[in-house]
Amino acid sequence: MSPPAPLPQTIDTVIIGGGQSGLAVSWHLGRLGREHVILERARVAERWRSERWDSLAFQFPNWLLQLPGFAYAGPDPEGFASRDEVVAFVEAYAASFDAPLRCGVSVDALGRDEAGGFRLETSGGAVSAANVVIATGPYQRPAIPAALAEAVGEVFQLHAAAYRNPGALPRGAVLVVGAGASGAQIAEDLLRAGRRVYLAVGTHRRAPRRYRGRDFAFWEFAIGAFDQGIDQRAPGTVPPLLTGIDGGRDMDLRQLGRQGVTLLGRLTGGAEGRLAFADDLAASLAKGEAEYAAFIAAADAHARAAGLDLPEETVTLQGGDLPAPVRDLDLAAAGVGAVIWATGYRYDFGWVDLPIFTDPPTRSLPSHRRGVTAVPGAYFIGLPWLSKRKSSLMAGMGEDAAFVAEHLVGRD
Repeated sequence: MSPPAPLPQTIDTVIIGGGQSGLAVSWHLGRLGREHVILERARVAERWRSERWDSLAFQFPNWLLQLPGFAYAGPDPEGFASRDEVVAFVEAYAASFDAPLRCGVSVDALGRDEAGGFRLETSGGAVSAANVVIATGPYQRPAIPAALAEAVGEVFQLHAAAYRNPGALPRGAVLVVGAGASGAQIAEDLLRAGRRVYLAVGTHRRAPRRYRGRDFAFWEFAIGAFDQGIDQRAPGTVPPLLTGIDGGRDMDLRQLGRQGVTLLGRLTGGAEGRLAFADDLAASLAKGEAEYAAFIAAADAHARAAGLDLPEETVTLQGGDLPAPVRDLDLAAAGVGAVIWATGYRYDFGWVDLPIFTDPPTRSLPSHRRGVTAVPGAYFIGLPWLSKRKSSLMAGMGEDAAFVAEHLVGRD
């Protein structure tokens, strides 16, 4: 096999990142006849490949596997794709329009050049570009609270991004910190493998996988929730607790507790492997269930207003008394061999030397309007709430990609 051709020293437009959002912009730029290249540090859809656990399923039905000019065409639109099937879908998308990908090329620095364009320092050499689209996604740097990690002591720790399966962990019980979609699903994965599991619960949003014969995603589109603009974003909005495992179903933290997971309140501190938890478990569960009830009410109101002919459904949430809360946990005494931090991510744009952040010293808060920054020719794509709530959905980012591509071409 011959070595790859060297990168051109000058390229009109560079897209940084070969995931779904970068590919979506590429599709639109190709349609508009714009020369460009996608620089990908590893492989197409790399985070789906190497930063997701083995049993993960797509959180939404297959009919939401959609990207510009390409959509799921398989036999099970209401099913839930596995991690590897999602990778195959994104690969097929790139192949469908012969995306101009250069894989294995990392971008180590991005700044201005003397001509007023952009200079990219890459593993394949320096490149000058008139436009850059930063498509590195929201899952850049695992967010592990340093003080709490120190309190864990010598126990093995890893972030959810590095979790693969129960067999890859040390023996013993496992403490999962964070009960969002990732934390709850990982806790269930461990429980099914026969592990003793502790789950520290904080802010979460419970939701029905299906209601009145329709998936959660159907209702969110129908009531307009996915089309909410950034100016409509409510403080503290969090993703729903849902899973695509077993054909798709709700995630019920109380049910996990009944199955054997020890539910804890929010982790607040500790030292030398002895941890302290807030007495807020009951309040957190009640708040999550209130979100569930609010969703049901909104769906019913829409069904009435729109005259939808859907079967009626009565939902009864199982409450029940909780065991006496565990406020202190000695990890060694409890036999805990691993702690998994399902505590989200932070942006990592330290390599970008451009005035396109609201916090210039740390470069962690992108400043843009629908992906367009204050620096002409510099764009973001693929960030949560880039313009709407659905900006983070595979089936929703196409609007943002079209807007960015058309704005870029309109600079001429």
